[in-house]
Amino acid sequence: MPNLSRTAWIPTFALWALGLLVVAGYFASEWMLLSGEVGFPLDDTWIHLTFAENLAAGFGLSYNPGEPVAGSTSPLWTALLALLTLLPGHPVLWPTVAAIFFHLASLSATVRLAHRHGVGQVAAWVAGALVALTSWMAWSALSGMEICLFTFLSVAGMARHARERLEPDLPPLAFAVLALAAMARPEGFLLLLLAAFDRSFELPTSDSSARLRWPGGPILGGLLPALVALAPALLALRWVGGQALPTTFGAKVEPDHWLPSTAYLDTVFGILFRPQPAMTVLALVGTALLFERVAGRRHPGLLPGLWWIALPLAYSVLSASGRPLVGNFGRYFFPLFPVAAVLAVLAGERLAKRVGPALHLGRLAIPLRALLAALLLIPTLGALAQGAGRFAQNVANVRDGDLTLAAWVRAEVHPDAVLAVQDIGAFGFFTPNRLVDLAGIATPEVQRAVRSARGPADPIGRAGMESFLERQRPDLLLVFDTWFRVLEDRPEEFPVLFVVEVPGNITLGSDRIVVATTPWTRPEIFLRRATPSTPSSGATPPEPLN
Repeated sequence: MPNLSRTAWIPTFALWALGLLVVAGYFASEWMLLSGEVGFPLDDTWIHLTFAENLAAGFGLSYNPGEPVAGSTSPLWTALLALLTLLPGHPVLWPTVAAIFFHLASLSATVRLAHRHGVGQVAAWVAGALVALTSWMAWSALSGMEICLFTFLSVAGMARHARERLEPDLPPLAFAVLALAAMARPEGFLLLLLAAFDRSFELPTSDSSARLRWPGGPILGGLLPALVALAPALLALRWVGGQALPTTFGAKVEPDHWLPSTAYLDTVFGILFRPQPAMTVLALVGTALLFERVAGRRHPGLLPGLWWIALPLAYSVLSASGRPLVGNFGRYFFPLFPVAAVLAVLAGERLAKRVGPALHLGRLAIPLRALLAALLLIPTLGALAQGAGRFAQNVANVRDGDLTLAAWVRAEVHPDAVLAVQDIGAFGFFTPNRLVDLAGIATPEVQRAVRSARGPADPIGRAGMESFLERQRPDLLLVFDTWFRVLEDRPEEFPVLFVVEVPGNITLGSDRIVVATTPWTRPEIFLRRATPSTPSSGATPPEPLN
């Protein structure tokens, strides 16, 4: 395995400079297209910040203060943001700074993982550069989400895992790093299990076959720090929500089949292929080569290949038929880009060593390399440029929809009014009102009510939703028009105040948000007039509550 050069800091800083340059380009695009405004590309970021603010204020894991709920998919990110909320500055600032930091750390971790798997120095830096040039990774760095934290911890954990396989006398810390990754995203639990399997698998030597073994020391020694890393968050989730998984698991996961879906796997392939076509195809070859070249115990293992294969398969089974569970824009799979880059450069390097000498290219070697570089980079750079405009459009959609309505609530609605909301993020962060979360993250009771009412005569559980609303008695509904159709045959009970249009929507659940009163609306909830004004699209978001 090649070692990092003593002058590795030079390409490291060059790699970080490339990553910062790309992120700066996305920020500049946002700034120019939105006339100096900044924001987040998803409402979900405001959910994280609301949990973090309540945690920092002493309310524990809660969305509505005083109502504990295990709704954070990333307890580690929530805890980090809780510390950052204590710092002065615009609410967009520190989550963005933290995400950019972990994005740059992910680039270095990608290089390290490539080295651990025998890739040469130049090819390893190419892997890091490919990640820096991936449009969705730049998007993630400015999203304020946990994506970059999980990407860094998962890749760094895999790199440490490979090193511990190569150097068995090292302290077993890989499991602890991967345990932290599980606290950044629930998918990390799968990666931790794969790592334990990989450490338990004895790879074949020239005179043996592959078999499972029990390396008690490495696994048992690594479990203790892993348990130390996992225990606080798992106990907190168990105490608050009655289970070790966040409420989002119940809100989004509805498995109804036990075999992977080829349509789902094709969707995942498209998520990775569109921004990095050549890299994704080469990664498939690299996966085969990773499994092909195993020999002896002193081998970095198969973990990147196992992770690359197992994550799409697992999500395929967890998704309901016809409703692929991939996250907004496929973000659950963005952490696979560094793994794909490592597998791709592994394939490229191995294929060059095998095919190059046999072709006797001579003077054609340099032009051919330039052609291959162009095939790799031109689609990547095209997707990167397109992604900058898409990021700005995502921010504009969240502003024109959720942030505009949150500003309207602050100006027109009494703080005691109860709001039934479908996209809760901005309303939780910018308004003092108690929220009923119709998506079931902050109000998990809605999941149980809807599912218990489902049947042949009521496949969507409409009766359960209606009885849930009657128990909660919200003053206002703020929901997408697609959701509102559940109640559209009761216009006299849920009259529409107005509908907010989100122009050019590619981000929110619908391009129309309905604001309606309910049978329980109290007249005194409107602060300034009997009929509240309609918010104008693009209104300035309110300042966060103190």
